[in-house]
Amino acid sequence: MTVDLAALAAAVDAAIPPGLRREWDEFVLGQRVLLGRQGIFTGRGDVFGYELCYRSDDRTAAQVSEGRSAEQQDHATRRVLRAAFAGPGVSSVARDRRVFVNFPRSYLVADGAVPFHPDQLVIEVVDSAQADDEVVAGVRRLRALGFRIAIDDFVGAPSQRRLLPSADYVKIDARDLDVEGRPLLDLARSHGAQLVAQFVESHELLDSCRAHGFELFQGDALEATTVIDLTAVMPSQRGR
Repeated sequence: MTVDLAALAAAVDAAIPPGLRREWDEFVLGQRVLLGRQGIFTGRGDVFGYELCYRSDDRTAAQVSEGRSAEQQDHATRRVLRAAFAGPGVSSVARDRRVFVNFPRSYLVADGAVPFHPDQLVIEVVDSAQADDEVVAGVRRLRALGFRIAIDDFVGAPSQRRLLPSADYVKIDARDLDVEGRPLLDLARSHGAQLVAQFVESHELLDSCRAHGFELFQGDALEATTVIDLTAVMPSQRGR
């Protein structure tokens, strides 16, 4: 079946509620714009991409996952997307590399504003976004638009298994390998996704992940998360 990408993009854009569109377009004057960034590396040590994550004005992290309200998750994702793709654009924080951004449920079912950059933006489905029929359909729609899909913190849960046919990347906590072992890795690869080792905190763990056949690696043993301050380069809302 031929997919009309332009028509799909227009449909997604039209589905964005006016309130969320205003939040996308408007930043409070004087607000600091910060991003957390951690590299994702190939087995040769080359930068493959970056995970971009939320940082508050005081540089505090906030996970888009279990334990956060839907409003908090939406706020964190909105801030990351706005900081990464507005102003000077994603090239200022990632050059031509892919960027992985955590997406909560509302963004997956097209209730959130998704910048149309399928060439770089990798949609990372967080563990709190239970893959019901709506989420599965949303993920498929986004993939049809050209976005790559990653499953975050994969543990083989039934909800995550539903997303495997649409996944380009599956991220697994490297610290769980001793417990989960080969069956989890085989399941994660079952639909052809590339495996990303997360939380690689030591060179010994990095060697273990390589031996297990991971293709991509992320963690402090390779690069600690850095905070990028984009306040000075973001466009002012004054005069709008």
